[in-house]
Amino acid sequence: MAAGIRAKRGLLSSKTSLCRIFLRELFPVSVGLQRAASSATSDSQKFCMELVRSRDYDGYVSSLLLPEEARRSSLALRAFNVELAQVKDSVSQKTIGLMRMQFWKMAIEEIYRDEPPGQPVSAELWRAVRKHHLTKRWLLRIITEREKDLDDRAYRNLQELEAYSENTQSSLVYLLLECLGLKNVHADHAASHIGKAQGIVTCLRATPYHSSRRRVYLPMDICMLHGASQEDFIRGSREQNVRDVVYDIASQAHVHLQHARSFSNNVPTAANLAFLQTVVLEDFLQRVRRADFDVFHPSLKNRNPLVPFQLYLRSWKKTY
Repeated sequence: MAAGIRAKRGLLSSKTSLCRIFLRELFPVSVGLQRAASSATSDSQKFCMELVRSRDYDGYVSSLLLPEEARRSSLALRAFNVELAQVKDSVSQKTIGLMRMQFWKMAIEEIYRDEPPGQPVSAELWRAVRKHHLTKRWLLRIITEREKDLDDRAYRNLQELEAYSENTQSSLVYLLLECLGLKNVHADHAASHIGKAQGIVTCLRATPYHSSRRRVYLPMDICMLHGASQEDFIRGSREQNVRDVVYDIASQAHVHLQHARSFSNNVPTAANLAFLQTVVLEDFLQRVRRADFDVFHPSLKNRNPLVPFQLYLRSWKKTY
């Protein structure tokens, strides 16, 4: 009987120790951490996963191909990016958009004080920041640039589009590299070019959607060079001058991809997983070329079903 009591006490003691460890992990000293930990449950993880899957499917597949320790954080970062990206299209007034951007600025400050707001994306982002010590500057830079973009006007020139892409898409890739535990100057250079290519391609891909809403964001200097007006894009024109605009912009995205690959011999192999998005960029550029740079061609409306397989193959080869 005494042996049974000792065994029971030992079991209780081990359970108590496990509980203490568990509580220390989930409920650190500050009250803010307690509140954040209670919200950073599987529900917040599922929320981010579904948000990214529905709004950024290519990013979703790319995240699933990352190592387990970086996968959840990648989804949190992409969910954060989606939340910011959809502000512009989801508000009727700029003032409301500015208020939502201000919320995210405050959320980032609170996350780095270990007092994140009780919101699913914030909870997951807080977890990612704690786990990987993510650079606050990149997160704030994405918000600031998205906030400027609420002005709802076309880019004055290609350089302005590239600057926007650097501050948003490239910043996201820098954060993905940090999730993989990488700090390498060559990887950063490659990330910069990949982000710029991503921003340019995104602008092109979204042109039919924006045109249907009577909005055109393509660089004005290139449009003027080829004599293409905003009305041409709003009408969905497939004339040669419109194709020439698309050709010039797509060519610049291709140049950035080539520059990114020029660093491949010096980039750590592990960094290649942060650059899987190049598969998606290549796919679009090839398809728009086959459509003779007609951005309104019906073939560009559907997602290529082979892209997930191509992403897997590229991750296996560990190249970009």
